[in-house]
Amino acid sequence: MPLEHHPLNREFPELKAQMHALLSSDGHFARLAEEYEELDKRIYEVESGRVAIDEMLLLGLKMQRVSLKDELAGILRRTP
Repeated sequence: MPLEHHPLNREFPELKAQMHALLSSDGHFARLAEEYEELDKRIYEVESGRVAIDEMLLLGLKMQRVSLKDELAGILRRTP
């Protein structure tokens, strides 16, 4: 399976307008989105073999990413 980044704009293409609006107007959303993107980059670095970490730590990072994605999705879907 090829490695892929999971940027928010690819995860939620149907919510692009809401995402753009929130990134510029909601500091909480912007911080969560930044944290998500940093986690995604870190996970990609590990999965690509550039950085070595314990498998359980990698699993924890992935769980954090999913949790952030769920929180971000909830905010996006509540935004008109």
